[in-house]
Amino acid sequence: MRVRWLGWAGVELEAQGESLVIDLLGRPEGVLEGTPLSAPLPRVTPPSTEGDVLAGLCTHLHRDHTDAGALARALRPGGQVLHPQPFGGDAHENLWLLKADGELTERKLPRRPMALWETTRIGPFTIAAVPAVDALGDPQVSWAVEAGGKRVIHLGDSMFHGYWWRAAHRYGPFDAVLTPINGPTLCFPHCQPPSPYPAALDAEHAAVAARLLGAKVALPIHYDGFHINGVYTTQPEELPRFLDAASTETYQALTPKQGEALTL
Repeated sequence: MRVRWLGWAGVELEAQGESLVIDLLGRPEGVLEGTPLSAPLPRVTPPSTEGDVLAGLCTHLHRDHTDAGALARALRPGGQVLHPQPFGGDAHENLWLLKADGELTERKLPRRPMALWETTRIGPFTIAAVPAVDALGDPQVSWAVEAGGKRVIHLGDSMFHGYWWRAAHRYGPFDAVLTPINGPTLCFPHCQPPSPYPAALDAEHAAVAARLLGAKVALPIHYDGFHINGVYTTQPEELPRFLDAASTETYQALTPKQGEALTL
């Protein structure tokens, strides 16, 4: 299996001549465009197999992880979009999901909502929706993917939780754990009062999560992104902080360049 980090949380996996993408991002506009909170999106790289991708996996339906336009360009005709099953609730609860969900519908992309722990096979890939925890209480999964005897897990922008051991028991150990490391704190209007705790894994939490998942290799993602003062607040030196936290672990922390292929 070959792994490419495409920037932010985007990843391309290749095996046996086929590919899939996870949390692909490609839109040129920024986060919350058209509002006073607008911020530029991270620099990203398109997948090397653009136009011929079997499936697009979305850990959750936030627009920096679900980009309908990028998925439409990447997928081959009939290619599926997999995402978590909805929780229900009203428009207030689902405020951060409505835009991406609507864009997927507008593009008429084939969609498959996945239940927690549900497993499917697409081409050479066995794909499992592993429970994860979203900072806003929105549906989120981690994607465990196996192909050619290699196993990876993509943690989206999950915060720290207690499913690591179950995931490792059912689908691990993992040849590679793709983990967020930027640990932002959030203050969004529909989630008040705000929490002071990291909304996604920070450097120290990510280093421990990779250990609990039985990682052979940890690949940091979800860093060098955006910062919105008082709304989406990140810490400086995200990557050095993670490498320092992982320096005493038994797994290897690798930092391939954006778009560089890593063969497991």
